[in-house]
Amino acid sequence: CSQCPLFLGAEGWTCCPQGWRRFQRSCYFLSLDRMNWAKSEQNCTGMGSQLVVINSKAEQEFLFEQIKQSPQRDNFYIGLFKDKDGQWQWVDKTPYNVTAAFWRKGEPSNHHDENCTVIHSPETTLNNWNNIRSDLNFSQICEAAAVIL
Repeated sequence: CSQCPLFLGAEGWTCCPQGWRRFQRSCYFLSLDRMNWAKSEQNCTGMGSQLVVINSKAEQEFLFEQIKQSPQRDNFYIGLFKDKDGQWQWVDKTPYNVTAAFWRKGEPSNHHDENCTVIHSPETTLNNWNNIRSDLNFSQICEAAAVIL
């Protein structure tokens, strides 16, 4: 963890890479590079992380605050997609739970080609997920496990 900011928490010192933001036991990187969903996923994987998997309201609230900080972006890809059977699933295989989802009103829409999910940052409520086509170029949020020292 050289050149790694340390945070003292209940479990001890927590380490995230430079430029990443910590919440609980995870580190988050808001990439400003715009690319399609598949390249966004590869971008995160190349940094030893994955597109963010949102497991709780607390995590959604944290990300909601992060995306409001400059520089402003319209959309950030997250790790939720529709598989070939038409079921929503997370990139890490965490079960999709509709009661812990934060879709915008009217979303997810039923357009057959809108198989990926973004956080729509102009939205002013916690319900800011929007399903979109995978070929559109947007920023992305990557998540990695923090190192506990």
